[in-house]
Amino acid sequence: MDENPGLSDQYRMASPWPLFVALGLPIAEIGILFDLPALSIGGLLLFCGSISGMVQESGYAETPWRPLAACAVLLFAFGGLFFYADAQIAAEGIRFLARGWAVVVAGGILLLSSVVGSLLVDRPEPI
Repeated sequence: MDENPGLSDQYRMASPWPLFVALGLPIAEIGILFDLPALSIGGLLLFCGSISGMVQESGYAETPWRPLAACAVLLFAFGGLFFYADAQIAAEGIRFLARGWAVVVAGGILLLSSVVGSLLVDRPEPI
């Protein structure tokens, strides 16, 4: 008799990405909320890297480099919103400039890693 009826060896049992998504998003939120740039950048890198890994693992992308670049573009837009909000609300004493820079730096690191990864990492050969 089989110990695991109904399971096949061709299916993966679990994916590691949901854990990292669940850790990256709150870390990034805490860093942005309390103006802690190291947490903001680290959390955004973890979150976006996990998202691009999930996209590749599910088969929507051949490599994780283009989804990583798409996340970088979204982070640039999000950082731009912080810069715009800082310009609009500067008279009231609320500062968003450092938060915007943290998001833009995370987007820059993601874009740089996407370009370097697509140039230096070979495509996997089909089995």
